[in-house]
Amino acid sequence: MSKSLGLAIASCKCPHCREGKLFPVSPFSYRKLSATNKKCEVCGVNLIPEPGFYDGAMYISYAFSVALVITSLVAVTVLVKKPELWMYMSTVVVLNIILLPAMLRYSKTLYQFGMGKLKYRGF
Repeated sequence: MSKSLGLAIASCKCPHCREGKLFPVSPFSYRKLSATNKKCEVCGVNLIPEPGFYDGAMYISYAFSVALVITSLVAVTVLVKKPELWMYMSTVVVLNIILLPAMLRYSKTLYQFGMGKLKYRGF
């Protein structure tokens, strides 16, 4: 069964076959934060095309962090009448700690799908 592009990205699947896992653990796990499978277990394609390939994913991760900070600041401002600086800071820090694994892995997934040279084989 072929998967849609959005579903493959959301479930962190191989961009070539959209079935194999990109990561050895769940996207929301704190174990092995930076671990990526070297090869797809389904189609055998190399998921790390060159050393340092995923370094570019830090730009996507940065965008996620900026979006998180802006969203947090707006939420605290709307929910609290007179928010203090510590409220903003603690909200951003706690949310960053909670969402770190997902932001890191989804940035790698988006980078692989966007910049990787792997095309969907579709069969």
